[in-house]
Amino acid sequence: EHPLWKLGRLNHVAIAVPDLEKSRNFYKNVMGAESVSEAVPQPEHGVYTVFVGLGNTKIELLGEYGDNSPIKNFLEKNKTGGIHHICIEVDDVSSAVQDLTKQGIRSLDPKPKIGAHGKPVVFLHPKDCGGVLLELEQA
Repeated sequence: EHPLWKLGRLNHVAIAVPDLEKSRNFYKNVMGAESVSEAVPQPEHGVYTVFVGLGNTKIELLGEYGDNSPIKNFLEKNKTGGIHHICIEVDDVSSAVQDLTKQGIRSLDPKPKIGAHGKPVVFLHPKDCGGVLLELEQA
């Protein structure tokens, strides 16, 4: 067990999509997901989010919000969308960031921000995480 913080469960897999309503309808009407949220603007993060409940975890659909959306470049490279990041819960996000920084893992923000679930989150640089953009969320 890690002395400062503990890695928890998979919270969600985030998929950047070019057409949020089309993707929302796909999960709701084609796949039959029982829990599909409305699109919610997240201006601080430059995205709209839709959460698809899967019982043990969620899919987060991401749509562009504003001209400086952080998923803009991703969608330019991936015209049909794709997996953008995965989110894993930790019991202490601040301790996790401090510890990981000491180990040479870069955080995209120096301090956690409040995420779509109203909890502190931080994103870790994909070049330091096996090519995956990792979001850590306070459990």
